[in-house]
Amino acid sequence: MQQHLRTLAKPVFVSLTLAVLAITAVMTITAITSSAAMADAVSEGKDLAFDRKKGNCLACHIIAGGSLPGNSGPPLVSMQQRFPDKAKLRAQIYDATKDNPNTLMPPFGRHGILSDAEIDKITAFIHSI
Repeated sequence: MQQHLRTLAKPVFVSLTLAVLAITAVMTITAITSSAAMADAVSEGKDLAFDRKKGNCLACHIIAGGSLPGNSGPPLVSMQQRFPDKAKLRAQIYDATKDNPNTLMPPFGRHGILSDAEIDKITAFIHSI
């Protein structure tokens, strides 16, 4: 009986090992794909943020790597510490007037200045700073 169980255990062990390896491979590929997608979003977000006809973040904010920044808004530094919740940063970009009706920052989302996808990309960039 024990010999029979040992004989059955080997294929089960091999099957479980292969299953674990397959799951690990899928998770690794997903992580690499997610990292690449995030890097693309950050790069595209930077392009939008620095675009004087779109995000135009440099009109008011100092951002590392940007030229001719304004100074009416706070410098965008240490953003992950200032906004640990990325959703709050996105909400600020979408419509800063919700938290501060007297803000000079335009409501990019509410006024349709930027699309939701563009706001997501700018948020990814700003949050990466």
